[in-house]
Amino acid sequence: MNSEFDMLRYEKYYAEKSGCRYIAGVDEAGRGPLAGPVCAAAVIFPPDVVIEGINDSKKLTEKQREKLFDEIKEKALAYSIAWGSLEEIEELNILQAAMLAMKRAIEGLSVQPDFVLVDGNKRPDTDIPCLTIIKGDAHSQSIAAASILAKVSRDRLMVELSAQYPEYEFDKHKGYGTKLHREKLLTYGPCAIHRPSFMKKIFSPPTKKKPTRQKAAGNQGEEQAVEYLQNRGYTLVERNYTSPYGEIDIIVQDAEYLVFVEVKARQWDAIARPADSVNKGKRKKLLQTAEYYMQEHPTALTPRMDVIEVVFNPTDKDDSRITHIECAFGEEPS
Repeated sequence: MNSEFDMLRYEKYYAEKSGCRYIAGVDEAGRGPLAGPVCAAAVIFPPDVVIEGINDSKKLTEKQREKLFDEIKEKALAYSIAWGSLEEIEELNILQAAMLAMKRAIEGLSVQPDFVLVDGNKRPDTDIPCLTIIKGDAHSQSIAAASILAKVSRDRLMVELSAQYPEYEFDKHKGYGTKLHREKLLTYGPCAIHRPSFMKKIFSPPTKKKPTRQKAAGNQGEEQAVEYLQNRGYTLVERNYTSPYGEIDIIVQDAEYLVFVEVKARQWDAIARPADSVNKGKRKKLLQTAEYYMQEHPTALTPRMDVIEVVFNPTDKDDSRITHIECAFGEEPS
């Protein structure tokens, strides 16, 4: 759990060093789902107000979020909840619709903030001075509170919409691309609240590709990586998990960690090192996919992103060499 100092350090710094009286935290929820609007919230707390247990909404259980939702509204000096509609998501794209919802949340505050702390690396269109903070919902109480208000508000809306579209069971998956939701889509097709631009991967016909030597190596590498992890006490959670951002090869867990594993394999005569292919763009997609998974499956386990390299002799399984790189990217899913 983050300490009081950690969660208030940004608020205290700008209050003490810059003379800001009203500092708002802003975050959004619902960029990843296949259905429904995107929601944003903004929160201003009185100085020195501390809410025990507050954290990134994805790391809390539904019961914890619901409890904190009421406490945040009660103790906030001001709060605002705003939306980006399905039509705006399709017209502007999901990122811009989320930024628009954030802008509306800021403008909807009953107290004008002097400074705004924004989760992520993009700032909404506002004349108020802003600071963007990567993983801000794990470092700022104001941002974490906004994250909770947005997440709970959106989840409640999806439960309401489930009564209108019962065949999709939105109350269970809240519109995220879970196995259940995808099955419902393939059975019933999209409904009025599905995002058309998000449907392409589900309904586009698969392209048939001839298996390549690289693909064969990848499949064999994954099998050996799973065996390696299980022999070291990890429990297999899922393989080849897909999201709108990409795919993660293996997800495992132990008593402390939920581990997302990218497997890179090659045969003994290849030139490049397997992990070299995990470039900056690939890392971003992996982290986004891991965060998407945690939105679907909230957990108290600490997330970790690993890479496993498998270099093998295709004719002799016992000749394989495995290198396990823990915390491979230097940053973990939030």
